[in-house]
Amino acid sequence: MAFLNCLKSTFFIWFLLVVACGNPTKTEKSTYEPTLVLTDTIVEKPIIVAANRTNAYLPLLKGKRVGIVGNQTSIIFKPSKDSIDTPTPYIHLVDSLLSLKVDVKKVFAPEHGFRGVVDAGEKVKDGVDSKTGLPLISLYGKNRKPSAEQLKDIDVVLFDIQDVGVRFYTYIATLQLVMEACAEQNKPLIVLDRPNPNAHYIDGPTMEKAHTNFLGMTEIPLVYGMTIGEYAQMINEEKWIETEKKADLTIIHLENWTHETEYSLPVRPSPNLPNDIAINLYPSLGLFEGTNVNAGRGTELQFQCYGASFLDSTQYSFRYTPMPNFGSKTPKENGKLCFGKDLSEIPRMSEVSVQWLIDAYVNSEDKTKVFNKSGFTKHAGTDKLQGHIEKGELEETIKESWQADLTKFKKIRNKYLLYP
Repeated sequence: MAFLNCLKSTFFIWFLLVVACGNPTKTEKSTYEPTLVLTDTIVEKPIIVAANRTNAYLPLLKGKRVGIVGNQTSIIFKPSKDSIDTPTPYIHLVDSLLSLKVDVKKVFAPEHGFRGVVDAGEKVKDGVDSKTGLPLISLYGKNRKPSAEQLKDIDVVLFDIQDVGVRFYTYIATLQLVMEACAEQNKPLIVLDRPNPNAHYIDGPTMEKAHTNFLGMTEIPLVYGMTIGEYAQMINEEKWIETEKKADLTIIHLENWTHETEYSLPVRPSPNLPNDIAINLYPSLGLFEGTNVNAGRGTELQFQCYGASFLDSTQYSFRYTPMPNFGSKTPKENGKLCFGKDLSEIPRMSEVSVQWLIDAYVNSEDKTKVFNKSGFTKHAGTDKLQGHIEKGELEETIKESWQADLTKFKKIRNKYLLYP
């Protein structure tokens, strides 16, 4: 009897194992679904952003008065078991630090503001954060660099902003000026690294020294293929900050990420980059910001289409009318019927395209309306690109003119890569 009971127990355990594990003979054909965390690429391990690696940076903040350079993307992701029943699967870095009794003194806000709702180019005002009561210091407007007075009561600065890897996206300019201010005032700077969704390639015209501005402060290509932490190292070691000494810089690394990893941003990095497609097309369509052609602002296809009322209507089947909306109070071609192209179905880009600029110029009924020369040069980093397009040069010829500068940059870039 005891033997039968033992046999029954053994059979029961075997049955449970079969049910739990499936039929062993079908293992090779079964579908294995690893955890997908913030990426469209199937990976064995989830990406861990630096903000989540609290053990790596909290000791550096202990007993210190802390200033945060951040915005709506400065978030810490909750463990999946804690986020199932919550409306948001993350907590803001500032809220987390305050809950841990870190002495956060103030927040410095870049373009679009601390909560990320201010239009592109619109001045960000100083103020007080309604949620935390912390002072907000604008770094977009007349004051783009923390002053000695603003850093006086700070022992260490923590920088955590999601970048998209495009030179004229102004968060890297803010980073450079913050590094400069920290070096001048002897304040340590900690950068919490985040993935760059456009890190898988390097392309575009290189900024020329004569045209450097807040849309491009250094001589780098339009798409530079680096995380914001890697780029911070480059700024520091290449001595691009205007001080005699380097910043006291610490980079908190990402985990389980490579430059080829596709990464889907959980929060809009700015009002007019609503999704992965817009972020991927931004390097190419962002060049329209220096023209009078609308690139989707004032629609739900921000940086996923382009058009203008002065383009030849017979050449385009796609039509839309930009109207004021979130992130664009006064879009270009406001209220006008635009003729152009819908690019929202374009496959993932791994290069900068100027073909759409060429297309808009060729099909413009009044070519004097296309370029805003000063604005376009600031975005392109060179006045040569406009000249190439106006002369009717092919995209292949234009892109060939970038190659020598790209090769030079890649050699410098390789020295500062933190990830494969």
